[in-house]
This record gives sequence, C-alpha cells and structure tokens, in this order.
Amino acid sequence: MLDALTERFSKVFRGLSGRGRISEENVREAMREVRTALLEADVNLQVVKDFTDKVLERATGQEVIRSLQPGQLMVKIVYDELVNLMGPVDTNILFVQPGPTIIMMCGLQGSGKTTTCGKLAKYLVSKGHQPLLGAADLQRPAAIEQLRVVGEQAGVPVYSDPGRAAEHGQVARGAAVAVCRGAVAQAKSTGRDTVILDTAGRLHIDDELMGELREINSQIRPHQIFLVLDAMSGQDAVNSAKAFNEQLELDGLILTKFDSDTRGGALLSAKIITGKPVKFIGTGEKLDGIEEFRPEGMAQRILGMGDIVGLVTEAMDKFDQDETARLQAKMEKGNFTLDDFMAQMRQVRKLGPMGKIMGMIPGMSELTKQMNMGEGEVEMQMTHMQAIYNSMTPTERKTTDLIEGGRRRRIARGAGVELNEVGQFIKQFEMSRDMMRAVGGMGMMGKMQLMKSLMSGKLNTLGMPGGPMLKTKKSSYMEKKDRNKRKKR
Repeated sequence: MLDALTERFSKVFRGLSGRGRISEENVREAMREVRTALLEADVNLQVVKDFTDKVLERATGQEVIRSLQPGQLMVKIVYDELVNLMGPVDTNILFVQPGPTIIMMCGLQGSGKTTTCGKLAKYLVSKGHQPLLGAADLQRPAAIEQLRVVGEQAGVPVYSDPGRAAEHGQVARGAAVAVCRGAVAQAKSTGRDTVILDTAGRLHIDDELMGELREINSQIRPHQIFLVLDAMSGQDAVNSAKAFNEQLELDGLILTKFDSDTRGGALLSAKIITGKPVKFIGTGEKLDGIEEFRPEGMAQRILGMGDIVGLVTEAMDKFDQDETARLQAKMEKGNFTLDDFMAQMRQVRKLGPMGKIMGMIPGMSELTKQMNMGEGEVEMQMTHMQAIYNSMTPTERKTTDLIEGGRRRRIARGAGVELNEVGQFIKQFEMSRDMMRAVGGMGMMGKMQLMKSLMSGKLNTLGMPGGPMLKTKKSSYMEKKDRNKRKKR
C-alpha cells in the first residue's frame, strides 16, 4: 500500500538528513522530487501544486534553513501538510431516533460496493448496532445473490425482491425505490436500527444510472450517502466522485483495495477535488477488512513512520481480550511457553495481511525490505510454523531442549518442511521467550525506553548492542554434542 510513494519520500528526506545545514535551493530541489513523486502517484496536478507551494512557503523560512536537523523538520512540515490535505475527518455515523438510520451506498461496477456494504454492516455490528442490508441493485446479474451471501457471512439479514430484477435497461421505473421502501419497512418491523442500501452501479456514469439514484435519494431520503471508490483507479475515481457529488450531495467516500499496490492519487486528491472526506478504507477481501480513516495515521504511513495508534486500535477490536490478559500475566511472571507463542501468533493473524501490519509498525516496513521479504512471505512462514508445531508431541512443545537430530527430522517430515526450518522455528520461539522474560522483568524506566524505541522506529535495534534488550538472557538450547562436552568437564 503506497509503497512507491513512501520510498520516494524516504529518499528525499534521507538526502536532506545528510546535510548539516541546508540552503533554500536544497529545499526547492527536495520539493521538486516530492512534486515528481506525487505526480507519479497520480495525484491531481492542482492538488500537487497547492501542496508543494504550501510546504515551500513554510520550509524556505528561517525555521528550516537555520535548523541543525533540517531533514527532521522537513518531515514534520510535510506531515502537517499531508494531514491538512486529507483531513479533518469525522468517521462517526449520525444515527437518528427513532430509527432506522438509512445509509445509501453508491459506486461504479467493480469498485467493491457490494462487499463494502457487508463490511460496513459488520463494522456497525461490532459497534453495537443492528443493520439490515437492502438489495436495490436490480440490473447487475447475480447482484442480489452476492449481497445475500455477503449478508450471511456478516451475520446480517438481507431484504430483497428478486421478482423486480431484470436485465440491464429493462428494470421497471420505480422498482429500486420499491425495494428500498421494503427494506426500510422490514427494518422497522424487526427492530433493526440501520438500513444499508446497495444501489445499482455502471461501468461508467450515465443519465439512467443517475436518474435512478436521484429517485431513490428524493423518495427514500437517506440520512447518509457514501460513495465507494476503487483506490487503484487513481484520478478516474476522483473524477467519478466529483460527478456523483454534483448529483447526490455525498456525505463521505469509502476507498477500497488498499491492500493492493495503490499509488495514492485518489486518496490524496479526493477531499480537495470533491470537498468530501474519506470516511473509511477497505484493506482486504475479508469482511473485517475495513478501517476508519485517520489522516494522521495515513500521513505517518506515507512518510514511513508507521501508525502505532491505528495498530493498537485495530488490535483492541480484533484480539481476544481474555487471551491477551492471560498472555500478559504469563509474560510478567517470565513463564512464556511454546503454546503461548503460537497463541500469540494466531492473535496477530487476526489483524490481516502481514504487509499491512508491518507498515503500521515504525521502522518495520524498511526492515522487511532490507531482508528481501516478498509479499505473502511472512504468511507462508507462519503457516509453516503452525505445521511444525502440529507435528510436535506435547512433551516436545513443553520442553524444546529435547528436540535434537532424530526428532527434528521426524517433525520436518510430518510438517512437510525443510529440516533447517524446524531449527529456525525453535530459535524464533526461544528468542521471543527471552524477550518476553526481559520485558516482564523490566522496571518502569526500562519499559519507557522500550516504548520510546518503538515510537521512534528503532524496532530493528531490539536485542542488539545498545538496544533496550541488551540484558536479554541467551537461549538455553545447546546441541547434544555441546551438552556432552559440558558434562565431561
């Protein structure tokens, strides 16, 4: 997500950080690089010009030129302007009393609108609401069935009237409005407090599409209208959003497919061009792959600073809190087993794609690049780790020191992995165990130092000389021949 843009920004700031003092020309040269990076990311030309002008106005003042750390100060200025460009955003949905609150979802075909309806429904359920989905897309083949499947996966009821569906261009006038009315009526009769209407889309904007949407808007009077945009389509998405807004008066945008190789143009241009904020972003195919949009967190990710606040928020939503509390208690006692290690890994996998998680941890995205870790490689390693764990006996899981040559070969065969992967898995567990013991034994000052390292992006120094884990105990594992030598002594 936004990797190319992040890499270009990092290169610019590294160039400035290497200078003790900088001149106005240095700043202008850096901003020319930033301008190029934004244009390559398919950001609107006028947005790029306004953004770079604002940064230059602040950066060419005496504040930066006289600074002893111009690179860091430039990062702060660019960060502030990115936040201003994308925000402010209020992701709260205003609910009416008495209900139901009606949310109308619009978008072109292929934008992920129907799936996003399911994601928003599941998000609302997690917030204590009781949504109902309305299948008002009557012109796309199998649209009603797709929404029914999505609703079933989300655990949310779906109102539909398949008898009103027809081929493109043959749907009776007023049919979509009738379905929307039926959805609202069912929500009232069943006590559902929210109705999410999945309306028709097209491959392009046309009078027929807009006429149907305007009719639903005027007859049903939805309380919120969200437009779903494909983030990969760049400026095309922004132009579509502008056209939709002129016809419907949108309340917000939802950008999908942010787990893909998104250039960032739609995200950085959308609010300025349409005047409407991005409310949510879709980050995966699963129904829990939706995030409230935070301009501060996104600016941090673009600049390679991670997004710890976003990561913690997501972890609070998706982690099993009882399991987390149990693991924390064991960690503080220095009693961290292989079972705990695997339970922790399963918790982390709930957060979604590892590439996304790495991008939210300061310094981790850059570290994975240095280690040449490709897309999906972390997930593959975690799958192998689970297979290795499953191939162990209860005794081996309890005491990993027992796992020597013969046992390793048996475990590797059972898991379908290379022999060296078994050894690597044991080492990873023992390093994690030792780190947990070290954290558990830390005083307040030590934990504050660790948090400082996390927030400053020095995660790759953990366990290194000078890092906060310097006093971590070494693994107790020894090869059999080494243990025999020690016994003979």
